[in-house]
Amino acid sequence: MSEEGSNLVALRAAPAPEPVDLRRIGAHPDHWYPVAWSHELKVGKTLARRFAGEPIVLYRGTSGKVFALEDRCAHRQVPLHLGVVSGDDLKCHYHGWVYHCSGKCINVPYMGPERLPTGVKGYPAREVDGLIFVFPGNAALADARVPASLGSSQRGDYKTRRLNREVACHYTFMHENLFDMNHQFMHRKQMGSIRARCLGRNHGDNWAEVEYSFSRTEGRSSVGEQVIVDLMRKRGEAKQDFCDHMRIRTDYPTQSLKVWVGRNIQMTEDPVLDVWLGYTPLDAEQRTNRTYGYLSVKKPSFPGLIHAVWPFVTWFTENIFREDKDIVEHEQRAYDAQGADWNNEVFPPIKDLRGVLARCGLPMS
Repeated sequence: MSEEGSNLVALRAAPAPEPVDLRRIGAHPDHWYPVAWSHELKVGKTLARRFAGEPIVLYRGTSGKVFALEDRCAHRQVPLHLGVVSGDDLKCHYHGWVYHCSGKCINVPYMGPERLPTGVKGYPAREVDGLIFVFPGNAALADARVPASLGSSQRGDYKTRRLNREVACHYTFMHENLFDMNHQFMHRKQMGSIRARCLGRNHGDNWAEVEYSFSRTEGRSSVGEQVIVDLMRKRGEAKQDFCDHMRIRTDYPTQSLKVWVGRNIQMTEDPVLDVWLGYTPLDAEQRTNRTYGYLSVKKPSFPGLIHAVWPFVTWFTENIFREDKDIVEHEQRAYDAQGADWNNEVFPPIKDLRGVLARCGLPMS
């Protein structure tokens, strides 16, 4: 056999590369992650939070600024969130050790300033649109990666509700669930039978995007769905199958969902629905996450109408999120029972997304 033929046989016989187990890919710490709502943290108070098993204490100094430190005193390892805010410093509850907002220990009351021990880790902290973010990774990268804005949450021409829930699953299940609108069958009690049509997909090194339109094959829309979508149709425009447009995008590590209505829409127009979501892993194995988000609905021209019908929006979206939460937790339990990711994924946009999550995440030991 020729050398070329031998090489070809060897190539054909080479084992296929091991597939990536996405549930063993951790959220990369070199990004900003939401950990609390701004209104939860008052001046002079502390909050205990976690990122991937690491305890973090948030506190708001008398200057009004938010700071984040490792939530364990360097002395006896007790939680610093039990402590006392003093100016923009934090005093440990146990022996009164004082920590600068950078994490440096600046005073041990009974030892004097000449014998100060090493302090604790400090984290960059920032408030954006009513959410407190921390940067768990390389602080030198933090300033360049601050989120600019969180959807339409701060716009006066939208009405917005906060989304906030703890979900017992790996954060990647959250990304996949939102990205794949073929799961609308699961929401049939809320929306009737909906068939999604994928209009296109695209992706890059750290992002993935998919676009859909929809038709209803059975049943009728709920009041909540009608409020979100149908109130914004132009006068006299009847809803037609496959006329509305949804775009879902992962910009690692966050996600967004936007909906436009009407057949002759422009993507530069304001969407009628604008959702921003961030998923913060809580435990070291990252099998739970805290989902933070904003759901913003464009206000119709009739004054006050959105406020009158808002309870229907809340009821509808809560039911949708409850069903999504339940199913991704079932996925996590299946993974735990099998000890590996046995998912047989066939939908090309999800394969794109999984590639982004695998590239951008950090393998866990």
